[in-house]
Amino acid sequence: MLWTIAVILLVLWLLGAFVFPVGGGIIHVLLVIALIVVVYRLLTGRKVV
Repeated sequence: MLWTIAVILLVLWLLGAFVFPVGGGIIHVLLVIALIVVVYRLLTGRKVV
């Protein structure tokens, strides 16, 4: 589930950066938050249910 959200945010970020540059700022923030969560989960070794 978390990986799915991260991939969706990555696609939206690419669209925001290259297709719709006006709304890219919010997507950047969401992508950074998603990456922080993914790294935290990898470092702590928690299993996603």
